[in-house]
Amino acid sequence: MFNKDLFRDNHTVYSFEVFPPKTTSGIESITSVISDLLQVSPDYMSVTYGAGGGVKDNKTVELCKLIADKADIEPVAHMTCVGSTKQDIDDLLVQLSINGVSNILALRGDGAVDGNTSGDFKYASELASYIHKTRPNEFCISGACYPAGHVESPCLSQDMENLKKKVDSGVDYLTTQLFFDNNELYDFLERAEVARLNVPIVCGIMPLTNVRQIERMVTMSGATLPAKLTKLIGKYASKADSLKEAGLLYATEQIVDLLASNVSGIHLYTMNNVYVATKITNNIKGLL
Repeated sequence: MFNKDLFRDNHTVYSFEVFPPKTTSGIESITSVISDLLQVSPDYMSVTYGAGGGVKDNKTVELCKLIADKADIEPVAHMTCVGSTKQDIDDLLVQLSINGVSNILALRGDGAVDGNTSGDFKYASELASYIHKTRPNEFCISGACYPAGHVESPCLSQDMENLKKKVDSGVDYLTTQLFFDNNELYDFLERAEVARLNVPIVCGIMPLTNVRQIERMVTMSGATLPAKLTKLIGKYASKADSLKEAGLLYATEQIVDLLASNVSGIHLYTMNNVYVATKITNNIKGLL
């Protein structure tokens, strides 16, 4: 099944993101996490591009197969392209196909930021186009987008032009990077409508549970911290448990507002934290 078909139903698609362990010994723990997350019935689950990478020992493929085997939902495999050759991508696509994975999130990856411009691909749009052309109708391809604009884009109009190119290359739906101000998201959706991005846009939400983690992600994504969240951090920064609970409530309020605005989907960046995902899911039960 292609996950793009989920958006044809009259409900907000709800999904989770998990990441593979850095070591083989961590597989058992992430297996437990996935099993627990599946108990709250997301529509699909995505797996970030794993540590170890490559084709022969790609934990992303392994975990996607685990999700597909354990539940009646489709996994989404993250695939990065910077530093990869076409043969690398072909080999990985074969592994995904063999393991029954038919949904991909096409990404550039962080290599370009680190100065790695080798390989046959420079942008995620090139990866999406390559998959779309070489394996037509075999994979559902999703892409990433940035409500505040990509940090490397000179302006919002240029960012939207690049995003339009990504969609035109064969992307079936988009998932936003994290954001903490829903108005930022609504402004982005208006620009997307003007640009005629005629694909579903899923809202990526990362609950605030760790100040350093959020600060790092904000720097990478270009997202802004609204005054309300800044006050929350200031009040509970030295109280880890209180900060987590306040962060969960903030994320819940975000999601409730988004659901009232009839967004296409909610994608929860779980950080492999079952408590966080379960608590938020219970908070919005009956609203999806």
